[in-house]
Amino acid sequence: MMILIPTWDTFLQAVANGLTLGSLYALVAIGYTMVYGILRLINFAHGDIFMMSMYFAFYMISIFYLPWYVAFLIVIVATGLLGILIERAAYKPLREAPRISLLISSIGVSFLLENFAVVAFSGIQRQYPSIPFFQNVISLGSVRVQRLSIFVPIIMAVLVVGLLFLVNYTKTGMAMRAASRDFETAKVMGININRVISMTFLIGSVLAAVGAMMWGMKYPQIQPYVGVMPGLKCFIAAVIGGIGNIKGAVIGALILGMLEILITLFFPGLSGYKDAIAFIALIVILLVRPTGLLGEKQAEKV
Repeated sequence: MMILIPTWDTFLQAVANGLTLGSLYALVAIGYTMVYGILRLINFAHGDIFMMSMYFAFYMISIFYLPWYVAFLIVIVATGLLGILIERAAYKPLREAPRISLLISSIGVSFLLENFAVVAFSGIQRQYPSIPFFQNVISLGSVRVQRLSIFVPIIMAVLVVGLLFLVNYTKTGMAMRAASRDFETAKVMGININRVISMTFLIGSVLAAVGAMMWGMKYPQIQPYVGVMPGLKCFIAAVIGGIGNIKGAVIGALILGMLEILITLFFPGLSGYKDAIAFIALIVILLVRPTGLLGEKQAEKV
């Protein structure tokens, strides 16, 4: 297999792209890790919430001609409400059911959203609206990048710092941490579990919405299954970092983003197998460290 030795400028360009891709993965991976941390549930509908956000943004900007900043605020609110609605309709009634029932329900919600999108928005691939403010190219020394590539890591870092502050220094965050440690004991101690879980889905969906809108600017094609592969990769990123750990999800996402870009940079012949890199990384981490990089062993709840 031929190894390509890139120039320094090309390498820096690839690092910038990897950091951007990893930051996008991180915003979605946090939703997986937060829901799993409290409910021990892999929310397979999360990638489809991501997809719905892209359609919301498309219609707000391209059909209703709203300014992008107004449209983005509306999309964030609408996606947060969609996350709460899904939790109330599909997961709350199964709170006392076996965990396999929750898992099946999440798969059902995923198929429901995908097929709803096919019926409501059609299966035709659409072009995500162009936003010149983010897509203008700027020069950083000898490296030329889109302005988006600078904003994405910054926005991700600000949101993660804000989330960590919420989780570690507020009453809501204390309730979340208590529920993640011992769900039943938290209920006995008077914590409003329904409110905690709704807040968790709200935060995860809002972060997915931010990631989806920036993803659309980076990869401007929308169709009803656009969230499937990013959703799987973000789940893998959460597992690599240690699912249930917010910092771990961010680290896992950045590692996965860098791996995808740098491996295809040094081994161009593998560019057609870019998606497989994530699954290989998942297998390796499960064999070497099943709990992930920052994960902790936890007793299975029954």
